[in-house]
Amino acid sequence: MKKLLGVFLGVLSAIGGFVDIGDLVANAETGARFRMNLAWVVVVGVVGIIVYAEMAGRVAAVSGRPVFDLVRERLGPRFGLANLGASFFINFLTLTAEVAGVAIAISLLSSINYLFIVPAAAVLVWLVVWRMPFETMERIFGLLGLCLLVFAVTVWKIGPDWNQLLSGVVHPHVPSEENPFTYAYYGIALFGAAMTPYEVFFFSSGAVEDKWTVKDLGENRINVLLGFPPGGLLSLAIMACAHLVLAPANIGVGTLDQVSLPVALTLGKVGLAIVLIGIFAATFGAALETALSAGYVIAQYLGWTWGKHAAPRRATRFHLVIIITLAASTFFALSGVDPVKVTEYSIVLSAAALPLTYFPILVVANDPSYMGEHTNGRWLNAIASVYLVVLVAVALATIPLMIITKAGQ
Repeated sequence: MKKLLGVFLGVLSAIGGFVDIGDLVANAETGARFRMNLAWVVVVGVVGIIVYAEMAGRVAAVSGRPVFDLVRERLGPRFGLANLGASFFINFLTLTAEVAGVAIAISLLSSINYLFIVPAAAVLVWLVVWRMPFETMERIFGLLGLCLLVFAVTVWKIGPDWNQLLSGVVHPHVPSEENPFTYAYYGIALFGAAMTPYEVFFFSSGAVEDKWTVKDLGENRINVLLGFPPGGLLSLAIMACAHLVLAPANIGVGTLDQVSLPVALTLGKVGLAIVLIGIFAATFGAALETALSAGYVIAQYLGWTWGKHAAPRRATRFHLVIIITLAASTFFALSGVDPVKVTEYSIVLSAAALPLTYFPILVVANDPSYMGEHTNGRWLNAIASVYLVVLVAVALATIPLMIITKAGQ
């Protein structure tokens, strides 16, 4: 019964933890600008993260080591260093956006300028990383993130023409006021938000933190297969809210409070309070994950002791990296950069680096010296290989599209 409860809570945490500031901004922005014509990208992205997260969790459960810990050993220090540099930079941008997002969520409740709250938000993130047990941290912020289901309630309350809504999903097209380049650019942004690199680094390292073994392979599959798809539906609900409320009024998404506007207008103060709690939990949980991921990738590449499962005095350098990264992201956020723009750049640039993240997972998951009899099957390899081709194509197109569209303008 205890094991069943743990799996159930893990699935709920995966649903609530799927959405971060990147998903909030990307889905709301595309819904307001492209209606539901990019919803298919969310579906493609969710399937992709399911395929590779399952592999990452399985690698950790079978080998007892996270994927990034094996990259240097399996693919060499040069490839590992390139992976480390790209992932750490994107992770830093994401952490900056998440910490600012936490501060903005609090500021919307308190009417205090979010810049005054950023340092306190960063300190709170560090305290939770330092003191709270890993499983407790996962559960609390994952379950609180379920407050974002209020977006789905909002769609239901609005009562749209469901046939028309689904028509935009299954018959996508480039809106007349847009061009194929901006359409492709925002599609890449959505794809990058769904397959952000830190997600698999955290998932794989978290499996080691939770001490998964071969006996937990079933729990790995359940968490991935039952946690990520409902999280994807939640992303689509955010997009649908923007499509139904913001697009008809020609309101774009330039600030985080505009993401919550459809809920506030439809459900009133109670809905607004719930969605702000959800945004706080989503951004705070993602800030925890990205802060930990910064420590994970550096420590694992250099062979240091790492993780919350290790006593802080044994993993001093791991925690020091987290503190320094948090401090740097706090100063960057305080410089006055636009958190939404930082979010947009982080998810688009993450798309450019996706092959560096996901190719090693595919290689290690097929290596019997690490996986024994638990290597990928034929069908899984076929799907993962197709996705790898897509990832390379997306990476090659990202920078040219940024230049052509002037970052989606």
